[in-house]
Amino acid sequence: MSAAVAGPCGRIARVRALMEERGYDAVVVRDEANLRWLTGAEGVFDFTGELPHAAFITQQETLLHTDSRYFNSFQEHLATDTPWTLDMDVIDIPRWVGEAARAHRCHVVAVEDTMELSFYFGMLRAFEDLSIAVTVPQMHGDLRLMRAIKDDEELALMRHAQSITDAAFQHMLGEIRPGRTEKELKLELERFMFEHGADSLAFGTIVASGPNTANPHAIPSDRVVERGDFVLMDYGAGYHDYRSDMTRTVVVGEPTAKQREIYDIVQRTHETCVEAIHAGVDGRDIHMLSVKLISEAGYGDYYGHGLGHGVGIDIHELPNFGRKSNIVEEGAVITVEPGIYLPGVGGVRLEDYGVVTRDGFAPFTTSPHELQIIDC
Repeated sequence: MSAAVAGPCGRIARVRALMEERGYDAVVVRDEANLRWLTGAEGVFDFTGELPHAAFITQQETLLHTDSRYFNSFQEHLATDTPWTLDMDVIDIPRWVGEAARAHRCHVVAVEDTMELSFYFGMLRAFEDLSIAVTVPQMHGDLRLMRAIKDDEELALMRHAQSITDAAFQHMLGEIRPGRTEKELKLELERFMFEHGADSLAFGTIVASGPNTANPHAIPSDRVVERGDFVLMDYGAGYHDYRSDMTRTVVVGEPTAKQREIYDIVQRTHETCVEAIHAGVDGRDIHMLSVKLISEAGYGDYYGHGLGHGVGIDIHELPNFGRKSNIVEEGAVITVEPGIYLPGVGGVRLEDYGVVTRDGFAPFTTSPHELQIIDC
């Protein structure tokens, strides 16, 4: 269980504690995943990159600016006891921030380090036009670090998203066969998830077959599945703005000795790394363990990506099992996905995701690790 206080009020309290510690009078938030996390408003944000919203948070106020396209949706999806004050005044949003800073007598207004430069400089111009003295420190990923620790509400949504994803895998075991294309299998996989409760895709679905499985981020093509192929599926369901992530590799017909060898190495690496995970571990150490195991098996040159990444509202969040040092704390939801990719031959990846606990790792994924052989 996560120790994080659930819901928007608990999340805003964490932000305000940071503000007090740092001496911020206000925080400006633009990133839609951060806003979804802070407001709890489901089914409003469309994550198009347009960034039509902004939040202005002080110790007393939580102000949210949007426009007419989203105003009614916010009214419908914000909780009845929401602390957010919503408006859709027709005003340049950087100017709105400037006026909020003046009205609340703010002199230290912190921003996300991912804020777009045009918005940032627009705020500076607004402060100047309004004749107020404001310093604008960057938070350097502080909200992303907070989001890394999931509360119980978030964990429940992600478990449900994964239940849809696991069911889709069982369905696909009866759909994969020689003669079907990667694109056809992709469409069938996505159709099943939508018909069984998904309200979005977690990311662009990967279905690869044969030699294409050697490309970790293969794009589904018109290639026809053949007997003897590996078929790799990397996909996930979106549910109430939270995401799942899973990869399974199956074989069509009896596997060759080489296919069994690399599959067994990846499975053993996955399961050994999972046993080493616990709260407080350095993600780099877990990643390097996977590199060590695959290298000792003779395939180190064919495993180049990180072992895992955080998942939540975004498909890639903190923390990471990768080359950079970072501490993985209790309540983080993260993937474990080692792989081996042999150009021109094929590849294997085995991915679960779950929550880091005080003493270990509790996967949400329930699909089997053993190599699934498609009879044909």
